[in-house]
Amino acid sequence: MTSAIRPFRLGLLSALLAACASSTPPVPEAAPVAPAPPSEVKAAPAPLRITVVGTNDLHGWVMPSRATLPDGTGVDQGGLATLAGYVSILRAENPDGVLLLDGGDLFQGTLASNLTEGEVVISAMNTLAYDASALGNHEFDYGPVGPRSVALDGDDPFGALKARIAQARFPVLGVNVTDSQTGAIPTWLGNEGMRLVERRGVRIGILGLATPHTPQVTNPVNVASLRFAPLAQSALAAAQALRARGAEVVVAVAHAGAVCKRQDDPRDASSCDRGDSEIVELLETLPEGTLDAVVAGHTHQPVGHFIRGTPVIETSGRGRAFGLVELFVDPVTRKVLPEQTVLQGSIPVCARMDATLGTCDERKLKAAKSLELVPATFRGRPVVADAAMESQLTAAFARVEQEQKRSLGVRVPTALTRNYDAESTLGNVLADALREVSATDVAVINSGGLRADLPAGELTYGAFYEVLPFDNTLAVITVSAAELRKLLEAGFGRKGVLQVSGLKVRVELCNGASRLTSVTLPNGKPLPANKRFRVAMPDFLARGGGGLEDVLKTLAPGSIDLGERQALTLRDALVEHWKTRGKPLAAPALGRIQRDTATAGCPAEAAGKP
Repeated sequence: MTSAIRPFRLGLLSALLAACASSTPPVPEAAPVAPAPPSEVKAAPAPLRITVVGTNDLHGWVMPSRATLPDGTGVDQGGLATLAGYVSILRAENPDGVLLLDGGDLFQGTLASNLTEGEVVISAMNTLAYDASALGNHEFDYGPVGPRSVALDGDDPFGALKARIAQARFPVLGVNVTDSQTGAIPTWLGNEGMRLVERRGVRIGILGLATPHTPQVTNPVNVASLRFAPLAQSALAAAQALRARGAEVVVAVAHAGAVCKRQDDPRDASSCDRGDSEIVELLETLPEGTLDAVVAGHTHQPVGHFIRGTPVIETSGRGRAFGLVELFVDPVTRKVLPEQTVLQGSIPVCARMDATLGTCDERKLKAAKSLELVPATFRGRPVVADAAMESQLTAAFARVEQEQKRSLGVRVPTALTRNYDAESTLGNVLADALREVSATDVAVINSGGLRADLPAGELTYGAFYEVLPFDNTLAVITVSAAELRKLLEAGFGRKGVLQVSGLKVRVELCNGASRLTSVTLPNGKPLPANKRFRVAMPDFLARGGGGLEDVLKTLAPGSIDLGERQALTLRDALVEHWKTRGKPLAAPALGRIQRDTATAGCPAEAAGKP
């Protein structure tokens, strides 16, 4: 990053003395007044630099993730102890000028995070001294305190989240989230959805936003008592309120993001997809200058762009990178100087990096012809991981390491991969297992619920946990052929696809979403019109998640078994099934989902990824 050029105003003092004309005797001409010495010239005060550091979609990844290069070398990327080294450099460079913010989805994704219901994550973030986080949809996933992730009668659906909010030494903000009974921001959040802080003498307002799609991308039962207002109206009202309270700069943390295909020019936002970019839509709706910067999240995409003049940063998440915005405030007018703003959307978090490439980004390292790994540096300084945090995290992970490495006695011959927008080998294996263990006619599983690929080799509990980190139960619904088609139409009529077993479907791609055009049995024959189909699925779907709510409401009473009395989670039920079966997890051939491209009549855009 380049530092700001401090302008100087040089005042030149000169005096012109007019000689008075006189006949006798003449008056000598006065000598010119010399300019003031340079030491007496007053320079304009330098702009006040505010450094905004943004992370997002941590999903429990407080420890580094490791990439294995073609030569077998392991390279770590991410980890909050290493991130602390970068933040330390920035804080030393700009004392009292750094804001550390997160775009939400702190939890749900690693065994350590889930076993502690996020406690290990908040502990590390407290050590880093975060200033605020947005309220992500996955913050609601744990439900009540304890092993159940869905609130039953008498349970507090926010129990686990309340415990983490009480633990956090920073606010979790969602100014557009209200209680359906009171119409106010829930008292258990402990804030107004916004806060005021001061850096370098500048009063900074921070407001938080949650995606309005939250009920579709977490277990809907856990957020049934909440309402999620549109982003623009909430952001505008909050920004105006903050400025009325004296905020000179307003920054948003938003669990709503963007998808920008090009990263080469931060001032060219033409590649940012309006259909899957809530933040782009927000900033195109708000009056220019409402927000001075946005730390975004939710879409897991690297973003470092000016959207209508507002800098927006987002990363791919998992703690592997951070974004940076440097704002410069005129100390006289107290206004941001937009022409001096500097941003970088995704800076890899590295303990070691290639000496030439200056990164530990897995894709770049794998593409390089040769590598020389050296200790990481940032802005000319060595990156030193926080030793106290490393010790803290190592102790926490020692409790789960044995469980992570536990072999399940099942072999995976070749890696099983996921695909959010198409049929996948991992999706087929899981859907087949779901149908087998439940002895149903059909099984479906939402692609957004598959959170990692499954590597080849002996299957460990930790690896499978990363694939299915959600504590879903195995639900079964009973439907007619017509109802099954409506269910599939709803599931395919949005971003992403349903992974299926026991069916063959054809879909059209339309504005980035899918649209069901036909469904048959695996042999190509039509669905028997008079047959009742038993369909297995994660209870997330059976409770109305993934866009199925409207269809499920029309089913006859008793058609839905949510599996609430099962002793095992869906994940553990599949593990036990595979162990009993004793066969390798070989991927069946693809071909269950045929895809065409629609040319007309496309539906409106649907909700984005979970």
